[in-house]
Amino acid sequence: MAFGLSIPSLFALLSLTPAIHVWAAVYGCSDSIVGHQFLEKFTVEPIDDPTHGRVKYVDADTAARLNLTYATDDRFIARADYTTILDPQGPGRNSVRLHSKKLYGNGVMVFNLNHVPEGCGTWPAVWSYAKIWPTKGEIDVVEGVNNQLYNQATLHTLPGCNMSEYRFQKGETLATICDSSVNYNAGCGVSYSNQRSFGPGFNDNGGGWYAVERTDKFIKIWFWSRDDPTIPWDVKMGADIIFTDTWGIPEANFPDDMCDITRLFGDHHIIINLTFCGDWAGNAYTQSTCPADPKYTSSTLACEDYVNNNPEAFENAYFDFSRIKVYDPPPTLNITIDVDVNVTTSS
Repeated sequence: MAFGLSIPSLFALLSLTPAIHVWAAVYGCSDSIVGHQFLEKFTVEPIDDPTHGRVKYVDADTAARLNLTYATDDRFIARADYTTILDPQGPGRNSVRLHSKKLYGNGVMVFNLNHVPEGCGTWPAVWSYAKIWPTKGEIDVVEGVNNQLYNQATLHTLPGCNMSEYRFQKGETLATICDSSVNYNAGCGVSYSNQRSFGPGFNDNGGGWYAVERTDKFIKIWFWSRDDPTIPWDVKMGADIIFTDTWGIPEANFPDDMCDITRLFGDHHIIINLTFCGDWAGNAYTQSTCPADPKYTSSTLACEDYVNNNPEAFENAYFDFSRIKVYDPPPTLNITIDVDVNVTTSS
């Protein structure tokens, strides 16, 4: 019995089970962003902050001149100013917001970071959204404010997307309604279980990996700290082919049980930004252990006062990326099987 099997690529071969079915949890690398490529594949946006922060997003030339963005062959840094005392009547603290030039749909994104911004008044985020918000959804992968210990993952959508409180995930459900018009756009958030997933705990441990998998049936987000013994080998090595079925229980799991993911989510841009105070960090400022001048009865004003007058507090308010890798689902396979059978029997 002789078999001739023609398969277009190694990826196609790895996408087969013994029964020649596509293994849906296998993905191949379609984009890798490292070092100087961040400045080629992202736009630095000098826009007004849509979250009303005490920030001034600068353009690419200003960011480079002020050393707010810089890169080596294998690292990329994006940060805020940490030397200037601000005029309360003037613009906010200089910072950056990066917007990917490409759009990304179903698949996997792995963010390898060495450091995230930390400190009172800060509000860093790595997230994705469609061109017109909240049409086609928003996915917050890395986000937190002030001296928050645990990372938070959140979906924001049009009406019609809800989550059950208890589902197969490590993190704690914070809210179940993803509709951005409800609860002041809180979304359906999940607080991570790992204290090394955000802020000083993340940074002191050398960072780690965040990964998000998008399909028509679910959105899952994982986290592994730098020294986590359970980190999958394909994530740790930055492999070009990954197997998400081996990644274990995610920190956040958003299934389609009560959310039409195919209707409410579309192709997304990746956003990396650092703002100060604003709608979340400002309103939550006095609920934290951050210093606040008692003359301010407003949490936001107390936050802005701190940001204005304590530039040295933001020396550690920076992103340090090793790499972003993007993976696509396996392609539709065209497989030709030629079978020649020669059977000889004898009695």
